[in-house]
Amino acid sequence: MLAIVAPGQGSQTPGFLSPWLELPGFRDRTEWLGAVAGMDLVEHGTNSDAATIKDTAVAQPLLVASGLVSLLALFDHPADGFATVGVGAGHSVGEITAASAAGVLSAEQAMVFVRERGRGMAEASAASETGMAAVLGGDPDEVASALEAHGLTAANMNGPGQVVAAGTADEVQALRDAPPAKARVVPLPVAGAFHTEHMASAVTRLGGYARAISVHDPRTPLVSNADGCVVASGREVLSRLVNQVRSPVRWDLCMKTLADLGVTGLIEIPPAGTLTGLAKRGLPGVETLALKSPDDLDEAHRMIREHGSPVEPTDAPTWRLVVSPVKGTFTADIGAESDVRPGQVVATVNTLRESHDVKAPHGGHVIEWLAEPGDPVGPGQPLLRLHPHEDSA
Repeated sequence: MLAIVAPGQGSQTPGFLSPWLELPGFRDRTEWLGAVAGMDLVEHGTNSDAATIKDTAVAQPLLVASGLVSLLALFDHPADGFATVGVGAGHSVGEITAASAAGVLSAEQAMVFVRERGRGMAEASAASETGMAAVLGGDPDEVASALEAHGLTAANMNGPGQVVAAGTADEVQALRDAPPAKARVVPLPVAGAFHTEHMASAVTRLGGYARAISVHDPRTPLVSNADGCVVASGREVLSRLVNQVRSPVRWDLCMKTLADLGVTGLIEIPPAGTLTGLAKRGLPGVETLALKSPDDLDEAHRMIREHGSPVEPTDAPTWRLVVSPVKGTFTADIGAESDVRPGQVVATVNTLRESHDVKAPHGGHVIEWLAEPGDPVGPGQPLLRLHPHEDSA
């Protein structure tokens, strides 16, 4: 199974977009997405210095645009990707890239959304001096205790030995002055305490815009930053994109889900490197590729051939599947022959620590359950077949 992942803020470097603009059509497409975002993304991706592209309002549209444009080099047509990629995910703002690539949002919707996200988070960051720092190594319990003692939030849980702390500048500096035993604290080139309550005003702003956005259900399974769940509803994907601005990124759980799904190959789209490095530690045995420049395309196309799963195109379905969001034990919450409303909870999947509701993204009539109560199920596993109602077909 092939996974395509999109990196988050902090992965950008000056000039990283330059080699991609040499490919036919890339400059035109980047200029168009820049026009939608209201900024010169070609200039920012080629000539702007590190300080300029660190600006949240610039960095976030630049990251999403570069990721979306690079996908043009992986697949001749977006539908080729839908039929080949087994799962998609993105870290923080990269989740917008992944959602657009999966068909939840158009490229233009994604650029408007990320433009407003960047502006809202930049304004929230300017309200007080905040920041983030990576805590590398150390005992996990001691790291957690140190963050709590300094009033910091574990904003990114990136995998074993890497936690990103976020809070006020003074809190981050205090952690740097007194790091946990056997841990290094490295400040990150971001403008604020992202994925914490310091970003609440940006969430309010995005929530208003989200109510006006029309979405589609993902055509490729998406793994959510919030909890590592597979999300099958476009409306839920959008809701999670809004709320992730002030919620911790659980990339560790995303990688666990990728492993549970049986991912064998992972390609990170530009500006690549960060997530590939995490996958080398967190997903042993999975082949990885950081797509840094067009020089890597031959290797990427080989991985797509070897790890992708071509699916024959079909007409509109006469039934729809409801799938498990996580790995756990299945329990049905409705009976056979039931009628289901869109968004209704139809089942529960219990893990060792918590329970996850399974919601039907579409309305319909139950045809059959595909799992028995008490069965172990995996993320993305079909649980229920629904015959859609006429108004939800």
